[in-house]
Amino acid sequence: MKSQEWDQRYATTDLVWGAGPNRFLVAEVDGLPPGRALDVGCGEGRNAIWLAELGWQVTGVDFSEVGLDKARSLAADRGVEVTWVRADLLDYQPDHGAFDLVIVMYIQLPPAQLAAVMKGVSAALAPGGTLLVVGHDLLNLSQGHGGPQNPEVLFTPSDIERGLPGLGIERAERVLRPVTVDGREVTAIDALVRAKRPLGAR
Repeated sequence: MKSQEWDQRYATTDLVWGAGPNRFLVAEVDGLPPGRALDVGCGEGRNAIWLAELGWQVTGVDFSEVGLDKARSLAADRGVEVTWVRADLLDYQPDHGAFDLVIVMYIQLPPAQLAAVMKGVSAALAPGGTLLVVGHDLLNLSQGHGGPQNPEVLFTPSDIERGLPGLGIERAERVLRPVTVDGREVTAIDALVRAKRPLGAR
């Protein structure tokens, strides 16, 4: 989708994804000491703002100005500061080795484009830094619920692993996410990968 399409999607009074953080982010960063964090494809800012509330110094990047405007408003309401950057992830080059945590949440791109984004965010990790990638799994198309219906933009944990040379893989698996639709609970299937840049690596 183009930035204009996301602008239209975010052009509503309500938050598209809600104000609370992603459930997997909460679980996977538990126990990490706050440092510098980068949220790429931050949308309306819910995850970046939650990290800031925990004491992280957060940069949130997205190509939707409407989404970022809502993120700024939500951050102000919650009393936290986040550095917001409007940029297309295919062009954005984060500072090398600058972040203790990088999160990539539901960035669904064709393989070559996703690989380019992964290369950039991996390089942005400081020694000992953690990368968390969560997205709609390919299996969700046939056995899960919701999400993109184009298999070209879906991926598996193994797909992400292959694009992270030099990082230590701490977790790579399919995870189930309950979703309520029309009053009934269904299940979405996501791919989750958590990796770390080794201490001493550059």
